[in-house]
Amino acid sequence: MQALIESFDQFLEREQLDFSGTIIGAAALIVLGVISRATTDVDCLTPRIPERIKDASRRFAKQYQGPESPLEENWLNNGPETLIRDLPAGWEDRTVPLFSGRALQLRTLGRLDLLRSKLYAYCDRQQDLEDCVALQPTREEILECLPWLEERDAHPMWPTHVRNSIATLRKRLGHGE
Repeated sequence: MQALIESFDQFLEREQLDFSGTIIGAAALIVLGVISRATTDVDCLTPRIPERIKDASRRFAKQYQGPESPLEENWLNNGPETLIRDLPAGWEDRTVPLFSGRALQLRTLGRLDLLRSKLYAYCDRQQDLEDCVALQPTREEILECLPWLEERDAHPMWPTHVRNSIATLRKRLGHGE
C-alpha cells in the first residue's frame, strides 16, 4: 500500500494535480503498520474526491504495476463518507498525518475514532475482526467505544449484536470479563 500511495503521489505530481484527504479502513491501517493484509482500495472519508482527481485515479489504475495490481477503476473512493455524520464531534481535530508527498497529503482518524470505525465495520459486516484484533484495543478503549457503537443502528437487536460481537473480540484479545 505504501508503494501504491507513493506511486500515486508521483503520478499526481506529473499530472500537475494535488490532493489532500483523510483516509480510513485497511489502507490506513497498512500504512500505519498495524496490519499487513492486502487491500486494493483506499477509502477516503473527506473531502468528496474532486472529478479531476477521480479521473486521474482511473488513469493511474490502468497503468499501475505493483503488489495491489490490478487496481479497480474506483480504487480511490468515498465509500465510507456517511461515517462523517456519526463520528463524535471534533474528529477532524483528532486526525493524524499519514503520508506527506509532493502532490498527495493523507491523514487518518485519531486512534479512538479509527478504532470506532473498525469496530463499527466489524459489528456491521462481521469481517473486520482481525483488523480489530490487530489494533489491540485496551479494555478501557472498548468500553469507551461501546455506547457509541450501540447507537449506530435502530434495529432493536443491534445493541445485543454489538455486545456479542465485542465479547468475541475481547475473548480474542484475552481481556476476560
